[in-house]
Amino acid sequence: MTDPAKVRRHAERIRELVASVVRSQIKDPRLGMITITDARITADLRDATVFYTVLGDAAAQASTAAALESAKGMLRSTVGKALGLRHSPTLTFVLDDVQDQVKHIDDLLAAARNADAEVQRLAAKAEYAGEPQPYRVEDEDEDADTVDAEVEETGDGEPRGGDRR
Repeated sequence: MTDPAKVRRHAERIRELVASVVRSQIKDPRLGMITITDARITADLRDATVFYTVLGDAAAQASTAAALESAKGMLRSTVGKALGLRHSPTLTFVLDDVQDQVKHIDDLLAAARNADAEVQRLAAKAEYAGEPQPYRVEDEDEDADTVDAEVEETGDGEPRGGDRR
């Protein structure tokens, strides 16, 4: 089994190498404003996935994907020579849609904020459904009268149900 630290180092090195080759050696006019965001490699060091973002619309993204596919052989040989591995890893390019996900999450957070503000606004105007004091409170005078009545009923000077010591 390959060491996970070694796999991470190779993945970082692949990201750096691909970014450098894309910036300096690929002269394809279809290549747009590209940023290599991440690279991941399998534990057996045979397959690498390179994530990238492109500034522009869907047409720019499609043309950049085509340019990367056509330059895949040159990129693979450069990565293989630089890493010094027995087998050069195959490269797969994946469009990183982090910006779209960030926008979606921001929209969800804004909707939640608006819903919370609406609940807060409704709660400010809310009143209790029943009386302000929902529990029955007996006056102290009524408590004393009840105890006196119980003492009179038993006739022995102690209230019914009380402790007999």
